This record gives sequence, structure tokens and C-alpha cells, in this order.
Amino acid sequence: MRISMLGTRGVPARYGGFETCVEEVGRRLVQRGHEVTVYCRKLGGRGPRPERHLGMRLVHLPALRRKTLETLSHTALSALHAVVRPPEVAVVFNAANAPLLPLLRLRGIPTITHVDGLEWKRAKWGPAGSAYYRRAEALAVRWSDALIADARGIQDYYRDRFNTETDYIPYGAPVLTEVGTDGITDRGLSPRRYHLVVARFEPENHVHVAVEGYLRSNARHPLVVVGSAPYADEYTASIARAAKGDPRVRLLGAVWDQRLLDQLYGNALTYIHGHSVGGTNPSLLRAMGAAAPTSAFDVCFNREVLGSFGRYFRDPGDLAALCDAAEADPAGTLLRGKEQVASLDRYTWDGVAQKYEELAARVLIEDRRTPTPRGLPGARPAAAAAVSMPEIKEVR
Repeated sequence: MRISMLGTRGVPARYGGFETCVEEVGRRLVQRGHEVTVYCRKLGGRGPRPERHLGMRLVHLPALRRKTLETLSHTALSALHAVVRPPEVAVVFNAANAPLLPLLRLRGIPTITHVDGLEWKRAKWGPAGSAYYRRAEALAVRWSDALIADARGIQDYYRDRFNTETDYIPYGAPVLTEVGTDGITDRGLSPRRYHLVVARFEPENHVHVAVEGYLRSNARHPLVVVGSAPYADEYTASIARAAKGDPRVRLLGAVWDQRLLDQLYGNALTYIHGHSVGGTNPSLLRAMGAAAPTSAFDVCFNREVLGSFGRYFRDPGDLAALCDAAEADPAGTLLRGKEQVASLDRYTWDGVAQKYEELAARVLIEDRRTPTPRGLPGARPAAAAAVSMPEIKEVR
């Protein structure tokens, strides 16, 4: 099959879960004999823009550098390019891109939408952005040939809100062994003698709660915070202010060196995971695969992945107690981290890629069985009753 992947920053993966998914799935689809095209954002800079990566063909297109328009502007250009050089199947990441699905449908391209988490809950979008995301979810249901949810909680949300089914395909978890220690010792850290946060600096990822909770604890080992975020200067500054004056908190900023990141995960006494709205999170899976004992914000997505191996917090006081408990019993804490790894057979990239392949084949076969062309955008047959006019009015 000729498969195009749209809606992400592209590959090589250096940013988030969507990009990691595109890289890991795309490379495996190529190995299985498929022709994969990935659309990549061209955001300034004059570095090399390769035409191929791990067998995938890359198309570099620009985007508007504004928080509210970056994703949509790039996907619009990507969709127009795909219309000129159509794939047999398109995979569109992020429900925010749903208003562009008619371009693909008018060209007769079967389209799968990976809907992501509950983006409308993120404070960074404000009331207008939140309303847009709610509306876009409804359009994704209506105009996609299939929907992918990477967490059972997201599946439940689409079933309850739109009375529609999604295909459950989570992310994969790399199992890290023998990661080494030279990178962390160069930064003055000792194995199993620090707590770790890795996150984009957004309120829903609760980096501020992680810093405040740690500072309330009696922890002796430092807190290492990895992350940053575009368009979030105020929130980033608030975290820096909270940490100021306490040498135990070390803000490393963004770390793009994957080897160093793996060492940070693999040598942490605990990993503190504050993500709350994004479904199954690749950072959480990477921490589990590195046997990093995890303290997670208490939401259904994190409990789904961690289960009984996790420890959970809702506020800084909870987290302070977890930090103290981990340092009081380091042997028991590290044993819990090792036990996490055995549970990851549910999350393998080979299995994920196979499910993407099967889903792409299914929508392509269903499309070829359709006796008439799509014509103007219409509802998915499976979801025709899911997005009634009252439901659309509700999300406006």
C-alpha cells in the first residue's frame, strides 16, 4: 500500500508522541513492503532536510509559527500535496485537523484519524480553542473512515460522547537495558539518587505540582526536570520561580540527545509523571521500559498503563509523601520498577505497526467495495447516527 502520514512535525522524531509513533510505525511498514510518505514541518533553520529517513519518503512543507495555526496550516499544505500525489490510504494525526479531511475525501482517499487525547481540556487553548477542539472531534467522527484511540479511556470518551467505536492502538514501549551512566555523571548525578520529570511545560502535565511537591518533601536526592515548551513562556517562568533558591532542583531544559534521555530514565530513583489529558503517553512507557519506578498523576489513562505498579498523587502533599517513601525504601522502590517491565508485552511497536497495517488494509478494501465515489463529504457509515445535529450544536 501507499500510505501517507499527515498532521505531525514529522521525522526524525524529536518532539512528542505522534512523531515517535510515525517513526516507529512508518519504519516497520516500510520493512513490511509498503511505501510510506511522511509530511514534515519546515520551521526555519538551514539544517539538512533529508528526502528519506528509515526508508520513509519525507516531504518538507512550511507552517505558520503561531500556536493556534501551526498544526492546521501545515496539514492544509500537506493535504493539498497529497491530493496532487494521492496515496492509497492517509493517516491523519490529531483531531484538530478534521476540517481538512474533506480535501482528502473529495480526492477519494480513505482516511484514518488518530484522535489524540482530550486536547480541549488544555488551558493553553483558552475558551475559543477549546470550543474548536470539541467541534473538530465531531468532524473527525463524521469525516474519517476509521478512528484510532491510543487509550481505553479515549475509546470510552468517543463511545459515550459520540456513540461511535474507535480502533484501540496504543503506543509501543522500548525496553531499555544497559543504558550506561557517563552522561548523568558528567552532569553531577549519581545512579538511583535523583528523581526525574520529563514533560512539555504545560499546566495539564503538572510540572509545577511536581516541583512544589518535591520541595515540600524531605528528599535528599535532587529533582531533575527535563522539558520546555513553545508558546509557554509564562508557565515556564513560573516553574523557574518555584525552583529558584533550592539547589536540589535542577532544570535541564529540553534534552534532544536520546542516549542521555535514556540514561536519565534508566538511572532515576523515581520518575514523576504528571500528564493528565493525553491518553497513553510515550514518556510513561519509556520510563516503565527503563525500570524507573513511577509516581503518576491520578487519572484513568495513567492507571490503565501502570496499574498496581504505580504510585499515584493528586496534589503536592501526596507527591511529597511519595518522594519521602521512595528514599526511605530504595530497594523496595527499585524492585517495583523492575516489576513494571514485565507488564509491557501489551505495548510493542511491532504489534502496533501490525495493527496500523491491518487497519489501513481494512479501510482500503472497504473503499474499493464502495459502489459509488465519495463525492462531497458525508458521514462515516458506522458513525452516521453518532453526530446528529443536536450533538454538533452542543459542541459549537
